[in-house]
Amino acid sequence: MKTHRPVGGTRDAVCQVRLAVSKRTVELVAGLIRGRRKQLGTRWRKATPGTQAIVVLAVLRHDQRLADMAGGNDVSASTVRRWVLEVLGLLAARAPRLDRALKKIARRGGAVVLLDGTLVRTRRRTGADNRKNYSGKHKAHGLLFLALTDENGNLIWISSARPGRASEITAARHDHITRHLREAGLGALADLGFVGLDDAPGNAPVIITGRKATRSRRLTDAEKETNRLVSRERAAVEHGFANLKSWRILTKVRMNVHHATTLLRALLVLANCEVQR
Repeated sequence: MKTHRPVGGTRDAVCQVRLAVSKRTVELVAGLIRGRRKQLGTRWRKATPGTQAIVVLAVLRHDQRLADMAGGNDVSASTVRRWVLEVLGLLAARAPRLDRALKKIARRGGAVVLLDGTLVRTRRRTGADNRKNYSGKHKAHGLLFLALTDENGNLIWISSARPGRASEITAARHDHITRHLREAGLGALADLGFVGLDDAPGNAPVIITGRKATRSRRLTDAEKETNRLVSRERAAVEHGFANLKSWRILTKVRMNVHHATTLLRALLVLANCEVQR
């Protein structure tokens, strides 16, 4: 009688991946969780603060599926989702406000900050409500975020989410960035997408951009050199966005606008913790 047996037996297989975060980041998240549990008076939970921190960081860093993380830790997917939202709220509360971030740069002796915007792609949904998230510039659905970095490219502030069809200059005016810059006594380097943002340029503009060429007027050699200098100085802002987008959960966001804002501000705190370790 012929029997059919598995070729390799019935042993379980375990897949391991490297969590590319520092011990300082894990301790930061675990400390926040521990403080939150003490505040709520929680007597017992399924996982320790350290285990919850590792699970949440794996979801944020590698965009691990909730069901996969749940199955490996003997909890439900809804529990992992609750853990993630809890940690995001705790981290986002530590993100600096715009006025405080600029005043901190001014106290350090800084003179300028770097301003830019980025589109975080989102999952395409059906219905008219999602049409406003389509960016004609990037030919994709997403949410627009503005960010400020210092001269070294370290993120210091990130805005709330805007629909993908919104322009960067409109989002900057909504957040009153020029007013906050004047109050802090700082200037900002920006790309050509922010030309015309400064509402009172005068002799002391706070938004410094290059010059645009038109059909009737070409740029002079001096203006081209100025554009190159501005681009070279503001290249550090791209390093700040690269540090932020190294968290793979931003590959394609599947959250609503409110949670997406919380997510970006939480990742700002984590990215700065990793850079400044």
